[in-house]
Amino acid sequence: MDVQEVSPGPVVRQVWEIYRDHSGVLVWTALILFAVQFLIALVLPGAAALLVVLLFWVLSTLYQGMVVGLVRDVKDGRRNQSVANLIRSVEPVLFPLMIVSLLFGLGVFIGFVLVIIPGLILLTIWAVVAPVTVLEHPGVIAAFGRSRELVRGHGWAVFSVIILIYLAVVVISVVASLITSPLGSAGRALVQWAVDAVIAPVPALGASVLYFALLRNRARTAVPD
Repeated sequence: MDVQEVSPGPVVRQVWEIYRDHSGVLVWTALILFAVQFLIALVLPGAAALLVVLLFWVLSTLYQGMVVGLVRDVKDGRRNQSVANLIRSVEPVLFPLMIVSLLFGLGVFIGFVLVIIPGLILLTIWAVVAPVTVLEHPGVIAAFGRSRELVRGHGWAVFSVIILIYLAVVVISVVASLITSPLGSAGRALVQWAVDAVIAPVPALGASVLYFALLRNRARTAVPD
């Protein structure tokens, strides 16, 4: 199903459909990628914390770009792309995407520190900056402007999608924490790794589906029927 309008219902529904249809690729890839971080954290604790953080940043960014590529292929009708090809397609934009993710995080964090509202605004107008970076290659700074341009006029709808997606992620995380609380530290770490892999695709899927919905809407309004 294609998203015909920028509204929470159709967007969230398509996020779920893509997740359901491609959960094998999405979840298993997340398990493998983040297992590397998990193992390094076990082998090199303490002093290697900075290395683990850096590795998590790189792998998370690579995975986010891969999810964007998968959604693009679904939209194009190409549903059999290999994981290797999806990851390879991110390589040319990996560094710009890492910088974008860093600036996004810093900007939103500072916005939340400044009485929360600016953070929510930035979270909304920059909602599709990652898909823009991966698919349009506009450059780091231009990607933020392009995201704002696409979101303009649909701020409340985009904000609603973000809230719904992050609420789902938070609920799953809280439930998992409650279930694993009786376990030992190793058991909790393993379960948390699995839970992280399950929820990892959701924000990236949300941003990607939003991007294509906004792009389609802009094309419809730009060219009268």
